[in-house]
Amino acid sequence: MLCQNCGKNEATTHIKQVINGDTAERHLCSECAEHLGYGDAFSGFGFNISGLFGNFFGDAVHSLNTPRKVTRCAKCGYSFNDIVRDGRVGCAECYKTFYNELKPSIQRIHGQVHHNGKIASTVEPVNEQENSVSEVEELKSKMEEAIKTQNFELAAQLRDKIKELEGGEKHE
Repeated sequence: MLCQNCGKNEATTHIKQVINGDTAERHLCSECAEHLGYGDAFSGFGFNISGLFGNFFGDAVHSLNTPRKVTRCAKCGYSFNDIVRDGRVGCAECYKTFYNELKPSIQRIHGQVHHNGKIASTVEPVNEQENSVSEVEELKSKMEEAIKTQNFELAAQLRDKIKELEGGEKHE
């Protein structure tokens, strides 16, 4: 969709206004949106989004002014100072490179450092009862084979094992 203001560029900013119950929508390119005053949604509030996330790094912000050798991520080239300044990590490798610096902040944000993950709702939990049922079926099959071959001692042992798995008392 083209910008409704200039008609030249692709519309990337979509504005919806509701005034006295009437809804009006405008689709603008980024240049026209900024020219008409629809720039950064957080501007004018004294709010800096990178400052918000940068504050999670606590005392690390004070270390920005301390001259020292700067360690950079081998994959993306970010330094820890870049992470603090921008409020975001450059790549997954940054977590390994800056583990010691990030650990206190991650713990403060999430309450823990170890990620436990979660179980997908489509995965059914393994039911131990189902496992024992299949084991019982296998033992019954072996017991019948032992009876056919007249190996009654093995059949008795298998019978006792089956009863034990089924919750009955063991026969001796």
